[in-house]
Parts: sequence; structure tokens; C-alpha cells
Amino acid sequence: MKLAIKLISSLNERVGKAVSLLNVALVLLICVDVAARYAAKRSSAAFYELEWHLFSFIFLLGAGWTLRHDKHVRVDILYAKASPRLQAILDIVGTLFLLFPFCAILLSTSIPYALVAFETGEGSPDAGGLPHRWVVKSSIAIGTGLLLLQGIATLFEKILFLATEASGKERAEHVA
Repeated sequence: MKLAIKLISSLNERVGKAVSLLNVALVLLICVDVAARYAAKRSSAAFYELEWHLFSFIFLLGAGWTLRHDKHVRVDILYAKASPRLQAILDIVGTLFLLFPFCAILLSTSIPYALVAFETGEGSPDAGGLPHRWVVKSSIAIGTGLLLLQGIATLFEKILFLATEASGKERAEHVA
């Protein structure tokens, strides 16, 4: 389990760092787009589409990294005040009954969605838009896969935490 946790977390860490560079590219692209729109009175469908493609890549491919660093959205009303043991149990339950089914549904729908776009050579419906729409549509499945993998790593971490905590208590009771 520890090796799986390490490999998955390392993968999501590398992807997250690479995707973070897209933020810089997105900001620069938006600045160029705004300057072209207001200074030169020109606009481009390709610029606009590239902006939302980059945002999609950042959001979708960075989801696993976000989970790895526990920066995802959570209702902290109970969680923040819970003991580490209860937090681990809540994480296990949430992963098994919310994250895994969500990822399964998203994977089962996004893979055919991207394949159809690839097979038909789908491009932008806008004149001057970007070709190869399957690239951005594939990022849905890839990002979901990375999120699912990190969910597995998180599940393993929490199980190991509970097992280590339980064996530590047993040892302390045995010594006493």
C-alpha cells in the first residue's frame, strides 16, 4: 500500500506542478487577448477557445493534486472539530461512497464523449476556432483518472493511519 501511495502521489505531484505552469500561460494569453481587443479592436475565436481550454486543463488535470494536498471543497462544520480518527473514517466513507461513484460515472460518460470527438474529427463550430476538440474532451477522462488514483491513495493512507493507530493503542494497553 505504501508503494502505491507513493507512486500515485508522485504522479499527481508532477502533473500538478506541470499544470500550474498553465496558469502563467493563461494569464499571458488573456493579457494579449485583452490588449488585441481594446488596442487593436481585433478579437479571435481561437484566443477565446484557447483560454477556456487552458482553464479546463488546469481545473481537470489539477483535481488529483488538489485532493493530494487536501485543498478540495469540504463541509468543515463537523470535520474540523473531529478527532484525527473520526476524520480518517469520514475520509474513507466519503471516498468510497461519494468520490469513487462520481469518478466511475464521469469516466463511463467522458471516455465515449472524447472518443466520438476524436473519431469524427470534431473541431470548433466557430470560424477561426481551434481544431481537435477531442484534446480538451479527453482531459475530462484523464483528470478523472488522476482524481480516482489519488482517491485510492487517500483511501490507503487513511486505512494505514487507522491500522497504525489501532496497533499503537493495543501496544500501549499491553504495556500498561
